[in-house]
Amino acid sequence: MINLSRIDLNLLVVLEAIVTEGGVSRAAMRLNLTQPAVSHALGRLRELLDDPLFVRQGRALVPTALTKRLIEPLRHSLRALGTLLEKKEAFDPAQSEMTFTVAMRDPMELMILPALMRRLAREAPKVDLRTVQVRRRTIENGLADGTLDAVLDVLLPLSERVHRQRVASDRFVVVARKGHPKVRPGFALSTYLEQQHVMVTARRRGPGAEDIELGQHGLRRHIRLRCRNYLAAFRVVAETDLVLTMPERYVGLLAAGAPVRALGMPLKIPTLDLYLYWHDAVHDDPANSWLRTRLLEALGGGVKPSSLQTLPLRRRR
Repeated sequence: MINLSRIDLNLLVVLEAIVTEGGVSRAAMRLNLTQPAVSHALGRLRELLDDPLFVRQGRALVPTALTKRLIEPLRHSLRALGTLLEKKEAFDPAQSEMTFTVAMRDPMELMILPALMRRLAREAPKVDLRTVQVRRRTIENGLADGTLDAVLDVLLPLSERVHRQRVASDRFVVVARKGHPKVRPGFALSTYLEQQHVMVTARRRGPGAEDIELGQHGLRRHIRLRCRNYLAAFRVVAETDLVLTMPERYVGLLAAGAPVRALGMPLKIPTLDLYLYWHDAVHDDPANSWLRTRLLEALGGGVKPSSLQTLPLRRRR
């Protein structure tokens, strides 16, 4: 059994940083240490644990089986210790040098980051922010182990240990190029179904919210193109007769200067709701509470949906 008194806590902090950053150099930058100092700490930990901890594959450092077993419990323990040691009144955004990690999808970055970074420049000049995109099935673990401080996403089936707050509600609109021969204000559902569609998704297959609603009425559209981001979809729509169905809130962020227009969806479908998620372990943490407040403020300053007509469903006979 390893004598815990022989292990310097800083060595474990270095190990977590190397795994998270994927290398010694980036870990040194994150910890504000020199690369030799991080390499020396890694060497000491290898000796103590009698394991190489990482093996080199090309330019990458790949964790060994022991490191993979250690890392999640280690992250949880470091997070819990940090929360234990930090007093509620200790967080001062003006002096803090914390780095927050928030998971969100690409369009949310456009909507939130400008306002958020303006606020941080005034209020928290030493605080750093990382936005990442993660697989939804890993979100709860990321919040639990502290690799994620908060998440902005659609409604997800997470446990009761994850707090959630609905922060925005958006309806769907149809985007088509100006001068589209068929898609004009007041167009019918039958016209919508006759078009070829672009669908923005990170998944290789599967329906969107609008497809699920159409299916409940025995209807189906033709998805000609699946792509991963709205900027590419906007370019396609602007230069072809394909149409795009998307949340209304994003249109004002992306359509500036593009020869496209947004029209009311000719089908009544549920709104797309956006939620803010955080873990129970940081619910009362002053730093995380401050972050959540700033995210909510940035969302409040986003683009407001415009007034578009939504037509009732017209069933096929």
